[in-house]
Amino acid sequence: MDPKEFLMIPGPTPVPDEVLLEMARHPLGHRTKEFSKIFMAATAALKKLAACEDEVFILTSSGTGAMEAAIANTLSPGDEVLSLVCGVFGERWAKIAEAYGCKVERVVVPAGQPITLDLLRKRLQEDKGRLFKAVTVTHNETSTGVINDLQQLSLAIREHGALCIADTVTSFGAVPISFSAWGVDVMVAGSQKALMLPPGLAVVFCGERALQAYETSKCPKFYFDFGRYRKSLESETTPFTPNVSMILALKSSLDMIQQEGIVAIGSRHERMKKALRAGLTGMGLKLFVPESCASPTITAALPPASLSVDAIRRTMKERYQIRLADGQEELKNKIFRVGHMGYVFERDILMTLAALETCLHLLGYRCPSGIGVGSALTEIAALTGSPAK
Repeated sequence: MDPKEFLMIPGPTPVPDEVLLEMARHPLGHRTKEFSKIFMAATAALKKLAACEDEVFILTSSGTGAMEAAIANTLSPGDEVLSLVCGVFGERWAKIAEAYGCKVERVVVPAGQPITLDLLRKRLQEDKGRLFKAVTVTHNETSTGVINDLQQLSLAIREHGALCIADTVTSFGAVPISFSAWGVDVMVAGSQKALMLPPGLAVVFCGERALQAYETSKCPKFYFDFGRYRKSLESETTPFTPNVSMILALKSSLDMIQQEGIVAIGSRHERMKKALRAGLTGMGLKLFVPESCASPTITAALPPASLSVDAIRRTMKERYQIRLADGQEELKNKIFRVGHMGYVFERDILMTLAALETCLHLLGYRCPSGIGVGSALTEIAALTGSPAK
């Protein structure tokens, strides 16, 4: 008998039993008062979690669908867009904007490095004619484990006058975010990350400047038309058939998030990040991202020189049913990534470190026995004054 597979990847992430049970309920009619009550409660909880004073739209799609909706509803063919690229998903913004006929300029930094405020300000200051209609930003770059300072970047973009369009797919629900106060104009998230759901829902937060841009947008749109979603909200419903079961589950997951509190959740994710980084370095592994910009939800590490990423991931899966993620595109087979977001706790970090150390030993890499878990426990004790839960 094999143990249950455990996901320590950047998504999908583990799902609480309470949430899974909600998905197992018989679906409600999506035009009923009962569904509208749950739908509007989930909408209100999302706005509260994001500190959003404007609109939020729940889409039945992946996070990429929400990214496409953000571009299609605020821009027009020929508009100039500045895309800040520090990995695969920053590049995805640029590709989507180009698909809709926008003129895209990329600011690219090496993988593993963040977009700095100085770099952004320099380019925006060079835009004397204020030609950039929008700047796309990735808050937490899933492909590398870098987190950018969205608050500072967004405020600089607001000073310029462009729209700030942000991907918070692997940060929303794990990191405190103040959508309105930070001046973000459009922000997207996905269900299968820190929201503790399976894939299938996306969320778009839309500020007043973005809603004004919608009125002049010439990009084609139908299913992802923000106007349709905004009008339907007046009737406490959606313009098209939503994933009813997922929205019931979303309400359950948001209740759990509200009960713990986003500040406590943010602290938990910081502890997991620091414990995991301490454990990996204790085993002699090199981390891909410096501490100053290390994501609280994703950690990337290089394999020992004598081992391949594939061998490490395969051995973890075969021996312990723990899944780790490979690198993406040019980083494939060069780094392995550990996801620690949502329904993940310090005990899961310790479990992963213990299993990884054993697998490295089996593959011929030697480090002091128990050094990974020991280093993580020392870090946790320093942060909390007590052992891991």
